[in-house]
Amino acid sequence: MNQMRIDGFTQATATEGTGAPDGRAGTSENGQAPIGIVIEVGGAGSRIALDTERLAEVAMDGDATVALSGQVGSQVKLRVGTGWLLASIRSQKQDHSIPGGIVADADFLGEGEEERLTKRIHSFRRGVTFYPVPGAPVYPATSEDLRQIYASDGRSAIQIGNVYPTRNIRAGLFVDALLSKHFALLGSTGTGKSTSAALILHRICEHAPEGHIIMIDPHGEYSAAFRETGVILDVSNLQMPYWLMNFEEHCEILLTSRGDDRQLDAEILAKCLLEARMKNRLAETVGKITVDSPIPYLLSDLGSSINNAMGKLDKGHSSASYMRIRNRLDELKGDPRYHFMFSGMLVGDTMADFISRLFRLPSRGKPISIIDVSGVPSDITSTVVAVLSRLVFDFAVWSREEKTRPILIVCEEAHRYVPNEKNADGSSVGRVLSRIAKEGRKYGISLGLITQRPSDLAEGVLSQCGTIIAMRLNNDRDQAFVRGAMPEGARGFLDSIPALRNRECIICGEGVTIPTRVSFDDLEEFRRPASDDPSFTQLWNSTGGEEEMVQRTVRRWRAQGR
Repeated sequence: MNQMRIDGFTQATATEGTGAPDGRAGTSENGQAPIGIVIEVGGAGSRIALDTERLAEVAMDGDATVALSGQVGSQVKLRVGTGWLLASIRSQKQDHSIPGGIVADADFLGEGEEERLTKRIHSFRRGVTFYPVPGAPVYPATSEDLRQIYASDGRSAIQIGNVYPTRNIRAGLFVDALLSKHFALLGSTGTGKSTSAALILHRICEHAPEGHIIMIDPHGEYSAAFRETGVILDVSNLQMPYWLMNFEEHCEILLTSRGDDRQLDAEILAKCLLEARMKNRLAETVGKITVDSPIPYLLSDLGSSINNAMGKLDKGHSSASYMRIRNRLDELKGDPRYHFMFSGMLVGDTMADFISRLFRLPSRGKPISIIDVSGVPSDITSTVVAVLSRLVFDFAVWSREEKTRPILIVCEEAHRYVPNEKNADGSSVGRVLSRIAKEGRKYGISLGLITQRPSDLAEGVLSQCGTIIAMRLNNDRDQAFVRGAMPEGARGFLDSIPALRNRECIICGEGVTIPTRVSFDDLEEFRRPASDDPSFTQLWNSTGGEEEMVQRTVRRWRAQGR
């Protein structure tokens, strides 16, 4: 018999069995005895009085889950009638006025029924139907409880690691819930964020080998990870036709002026661009077209329209605007860095082929396209990402009458492309991705945002993500931003974010049963992104071949190759 000392009374509790690490065998004796009682109940949580002597006893338990009971971020179960209510400890403080010595605040996570023989939780579900009453006993959650809670409920899921602090309770993500309501992966540099992103995408590809995934890779990290299971597109083979751009994207690339001059330049470009598009025979078959219509046109036709308009005597203004646009057009045509997009070979109507290759339609067992934009000139990178993202959205809108083909677009360094108001530069990519975040689910588009600076994301975008995967965040502003986006039940887990180890995370939202701390699986070397930090000690103690390396680098540099 164990004696429970709370609130001036002694409660005898029968116990049986012996403890076992991770709940792999037997029943934890300490898991069968209460560690406190409820002293106050609210709508989303309760206040608990914990017995310091009992906490010292459970800390020695062989079940790692029981041993952590009462600590911030741990789970406890509250007796409610004949069932259990699961709660997460959010905070605790010492209070000598309370028998037991410790007062803790706990957030409700969900409820389940009780197995008669083992007293464990089963048939767990999120939400609260029945609340505890003050005086209700509080018990440690055991590893076997967690095993039941995290067990798949029949929904398609991918396994990505182990539930902390256990070694053999698998942590999963419900694929449909994860993708249908967007997700965000957040973590400071050096926490294993890129490798964890690759792990999740590999698991999704294995689960759905005929899927359709596009990843925007700004640093060229992920090519190494998906060379065997995906298609790698970069400046050497992307071949993105310039005429796929809409008018706004044309303005971003072709107009260099500001203020009133830019408005005038835009009016000239709109007229000349429409004329160039209308010269294509395809325009005759389509009917009435607009300046945004993805109709192929010749760059020489656009240049001729600009020259003709500039030569008119009744144009009403100086030739400066025409000269600015024409000079920029000539620059793009002549600079080899832009040939992946502004090449004379890209004038053919390859729209269907380009979309099929980009969206993996069909996938043929390689469901992911890695779009390596590290070689794209920096002045047009945002526009290229905008075009690719808008194509996803427009394709989804215009294919509504067809059999739905959901598409996942994953954006690494998302704060670059969807910046907050303070850092916004007015580029179209932010508007496109924000629209996908708000409306994409209606059309079968899923958005995955990966960033090390969540506080620099546009306001409201993170709140559109139904699942948040938070790794260690060192910056106070980032922590506060994530805390505001997390549901109430995850607040206790948030306190542990600054103390997470590398390749550990807190997951909350639609993709998991309850907020969970997870240790990610190890990923094979050949499936990892090329993002490891260099070993200064090792590299600075090796020598040989430096001259040849410099020569090779200079040749690639001059050729703008990689």
